[in-house]
Amino acid sequence: MSRRTVGANPMDHGRFPIDPWALVETSYSSEDMGVTETLFAVANGYLGMRGNPEEGRPSYAHGTFVNGFHETWPIRHAEAAFGFARTGQTIVNAPDTKVLKIYVDDEPLTFGTADLEHYERRLDFRDGVLRRRLLWRTPSGKRVRIDSTRMVSMTQRHLAVMTLEVEVLTGDAPIVISSQILNRQDGMDEYRMPQQLTTALDPRKTAVFAERVLEPRMSYASDDRMLLGYQCAHSGMRLAVAADHVLETDDEHEILHRADDDQAKAVFRVDARQGHPLRLTKTVSYHTSRGVPVRELSDRCDRTLDRVKRHGVAQYVEDQRAWYADFWAGADVEIGGETDGETDEHRAVQQAIRFNLFSLAQATGRIDGLGVPAKGVTGSGYEGHYFWDTEIYVVPFLSYTNPEIARNALHFRSLMLPAARERAREMAQSGAMYPWRTINGEEASAYYAAGSAQVHINADIAYALIKYVAATGDEGFLVREGIDILVETSRMWADLGFWRSNGEPSFHIHGVTGPDEYTTVVNNNLFTNVMARFNLEQAVAALAWIRDQHPDDYVRVVSRLKLDPAEAEEWQRCADGMTIPYDEGLGIHPQDDYFLDREVWDLSQTPDELFPLMLHFHPLVIYRFQVLKQADVVLALFLQGDRFTLEEKRADFEYYDPITTGDSTLSAVVQSVIAAEVGYHEAALNYFHQALYVDLVNLHGNTVDGLHVASCGGVWSALAFGFGGMRDYGGRLSFDPRLPVTWDRLTFRFCWRGTRVLVELTTDRIRFSVVAGDDPVPLTVRGLEHVVAPDAPVEVELVDQGERIDGLLGDRPIVGGQRADGSTITAGVPEPIHPPDETDATTGEIPVPLLDAPSLAPQVPQS
Repeated sequence: MSRRTVGANPMDHGRFPIDPWALVETSYSSEDMGVTETLFAVANGYLGMRGNPEEGRPSYAHGTFVNGFHETWPIRHAEAAFGFARTGQTIVNAPDTKVLKIYVDDEPLTFGTADLEHYERRLDFRDGVLRRRLLWRTPSGKRVRIDSTRMVSMTQRHLAVMTLEVEVLTGDAPIVISSQILNRQDGMDEYRMPQQLTTALDPRKTAVFAERVLEPRMSYASDDRMLLGYQCAHSGMRLAVAADHVLETDDEHEILHRADDDQAKAVFRVDARQGHPLRLTKTVSYHTSRGVPVRELSDRCDRTLDRVKRHGVAQYVEDQRAWYADFWAGADVEIGGETDGETDEHRAVQQAIRFNLFSLAQATGRIDGLGVPAKGVTGSGYEGHYFWDTEIYVVPFLSYTNPEIARNALHFRSLMLPAARERAREMAQSGAMYPWRTINGEEASAYYAAGSAQVHINADIAYALIKYVAATGDEGFLVREGIDILVETSRMWADLGFWRSNGEPSFHIHGVTGPDEYTTVVNNNLFTNVMARFNLEQAVAALAWIRDQHPDDYVRVVSRLKLDPAEAEEWQRCADGMTIPYDEGLGIHPQDDYFLDREVWDLSQTPDELFPLMLHFHPLVIYRFQVLKQADVVLALFLQGDRFTLEEKRADFEYYDPITTGDSTLSAVVQSVIAAEVGYHEAALNYFHQALYVDLVNLHGNTVDGLHVASCGGVWSALAFGFGGMRDYGGRLSFDPRLPVTWDRLTFRFCWRGTRVLVELTTDRIRFSVVAGDDPVPLTVRGLEHVVAPDAPVEVELVDQGERIDGLLGDRPIVGGQRADGSTITAGVPEPIHPPDETDATTGEIPVPLLDAPSLAPQVPQS
């Protein structure tokens, strides 16, 4: 049981009032700048802009990120070995176009010192536009209204639009607006002030560079346009960014331009009269490439901005609202309270649900052939890398709500297959081995025990692929691209594992790490084996289906992959003989062969200040105990739930929940789903709230580094799979709902093979109706078959919401059980390496060894 217990309404609604369709801030604070910069980011999956003030200061970490735009650097291992990751990859802070400095009577607007009579910032979930309204009393006593907007386009992925409207309400005054494109990646910011950096070693944070990253290739500023172009020093990636301006004013004005290698600037000087608003519209375009010259990228920027000139900004704002309307038609989830659904608690939960779903839209909407970074494009955390997060926590949401985006994400993994084949060869394996963390397709995980050893990513990708094909019926994708992934990953499993005979032959997989990174390099990790079995079975089934249904394509597949039909027979034998650990005495599935040999870490006796454990204990200390960073066996119970009985799920959940720290944000959502299924309804809701507010209340203390996108995806899973009871096993939909006691209703949508279905769950019934599409959808509710069709909704009465087990399991582990050798399992707590008060004076964090991060370059400010 994680120690982070969160209520339904933990936010400060005096400052952040409840709004079901927006995140709103009504007063400025410098104490949590980093968090609010992340929360108020605008993005489209390709381009992301943190919620920094237009005026440029103060700021925790200025950030503009382009998905996949990265620099590389050599990883220096203290003791290198063959096959270790050699090249680090870090997302680059792209040139900042958000800067719109404001001066009235030559006095700058600077937050923290400005006298603000009114402040409101609103991020609207219905159009993705960040709006800010200020009423500023200048040092000379003038009152000035300042309205601004910021939008990253969902329909034009390379486009962002900003507006600024300034009106002097009392008296006349000269107004100056300095609009800039600024390279913050290299050197200091424009005030020679370094951004806030941590000196503590934290694997969740990004490395900094000791040398220049962006090498100038182009710069100019004219009456029409300003542009900067760069090439990364080592990765060779190129970027061009350009900006146009339109100034609307009735007052006298002049415009000045300037450009150098790291800054392009347009300065607007206006002799403003009282009551005469001026409006500046700034449109910007970013284009990046691995190989296209900067000159061509600048031409692409020109085309994007010229198109905006022709059609007008208003058209793109309207298109944006239409895009989000379509997104919400497929993705919205609504809840109701105990009476009328209008209590503050339920309204707060509703707002938080939509924030998480909106964050998924911003992280994935226009990935278009790219991956989904762990932080989206809202921050530099985890160096902008792609992990398994996408396939297990994000792609399922997309497959059931926005399948075209899911296809984009899976297509990206298909494009990565050649590099995965090369990695397999380097690791002395057949087939393909996908990297644990990467941007460019190469393995970038320097700590192999908690990185490269997590070969379950192969099966995770296969899992997401199979679920996508089942939900969409996209057979063409399976035949053209998906089958290659299934075949090559199956080849790896068959080669990695081995047969052992002790009576009946069994297939074993040794030397791997499961999702729980507090237990590494083990034999027969249950999650890995269960998912590998699924991977192998699905490859066999897919090949047989293609052979029978598309014989011509089958011939091409055999030729393309040099496939021997005997391989599929071997894969089926491996799946049938897969070792699935089980302890008869304890009646649970051990996480791995030797997991139960360890003593238990008693989380109930561990002080709160020592979490997360990875920042306070050496990895070897953690590895000696039964203690989990995140759900491992429990995740297998969810993803492969049809392979376990309800009794097995409950026993496993009861054993592992008290020793799961929740130090990973990936854990709570899975624990919520299984808690709901096995009956622990209060625990299910508690874990759901933990996931729901991960970023909104900064539960893990690192929202400053970007949003936890996988947790956002998991929120939808907890709603649809946990409380809604939805499952898809073998391409067949089923429902066994578990509505929380304090909710009267839950409404969500899913798309099944082109038909969109609305699910309305109440305490005594569940109703299905088709809201888009023509085809009927077969499904079962608690074992009874039904078909919902466009003109034939289905309503099923429910006698209950499953068994209810009150209370939380708590942090006290189950001990006293007997191992197979007769010894007794005991519990304890190791002494920490550092006393809790020996913290870094700057950050309040304790310097500790990294679990999974490259050797950092010298710590110099990264701007």
